[in-house]
Amino acid sequence: MEVLSREEWQACAAAHAARIDAFVQPHLVRRESRVKHPVHDFLFTYYSQRPAQLRRWHPGYGVGLADGASYAGLKGYAVSAGSTTECVAVTAEHVASQRVLLETLRRLLSATAGRAANFGCFGLHEWAMVYRAAEHGKRHDWPLRLGGGGTDAVVESHRIACSHFDAYRFFTEPARPLNTLSPTSTDRPDFEQPACLHAGMDLYKHAFRLTPMISSDLVADCFELARDIRILDMRAAPYDLSGLEIDGHEFEPVRIETAAGKAAYAEAQRGFAERGAPLRARLVAECERLLAE
Repeated sequence: MEVLSREEWQACAAAHAARIDAFVQPHLVRRESRVKHPVHDFLFTYYSQRPAQLRRWHPGYGVGLADGASYAGLKGYAVSAGSTTECVAVTAEHVASQRVLLETLRRLLSATAGRAANFGCFGLHEWAMVYRAAEHGKRHDWPLRLGGGGTDAVVESHRIACSHFDAYRFFTEPARPLNTLSPTSTDRPDFEQPACLHAGMDLYKHAFRLTPMISSDLVADCFELARDIRILDMRAAPYDLSGLEIDGHEFEPVRIETAAGKAAYAEAQRGFAERGAPLRARLVAECERLLAE
């Protein structure tokens, strides 16, 4: 086992917290003021990991923390037996207890990586979520850029091919039969594909579910990818978010109802698929490493 001195791991923990605070602190300020953000809040409301959990650094299984008493009470950790100095580390017993999760994630991530990417969905999942909104309502309290009728016309004139269950399940009832696929919560490995924006964002979910067995550096990498993907997800959504700024920049819609908008969306989607591929591979490698213990 590699053992980090108190000075070494505290430096790592501080650097991680500073990295995450750039994203977390604005959210906490908004939350205190009860101000909602339709783009960035998603990573803290839809996903179950709390900001404080994201800020806490973990070295991953196989690395001990000298003088790490503050970690001793955390789930999965214990004082390492036989160490000459107080060394706290994630235990082999905890890793063994997570075998089902590790096998499930390895299967899903490997299947996703091995499937051909689909760059022709154009983010229409968000449009299907507000199809016939006059009857079924909207998920966000923002007006529709093309109005109700215009939004419905876009949905009806396109082929909807959403492969991600957690997006598909939010389709309005009349939109579900329009989808060419019928993913469920139990057959994700049969449908998810590497160009899907939600599959890319979910790398963050998969990473934090492996905490504390994997390094928080990988979790943070996945979080940053998810944050950037979410911006595209909402830029291509049917909502009118004019007046909203993202990191000081004007929020510009990707008009996927046009040929130019489709091309811009597909290009951005390719970039995110390329960024996500090595992160997905790292998560698979971590699952395999932990399953070999």
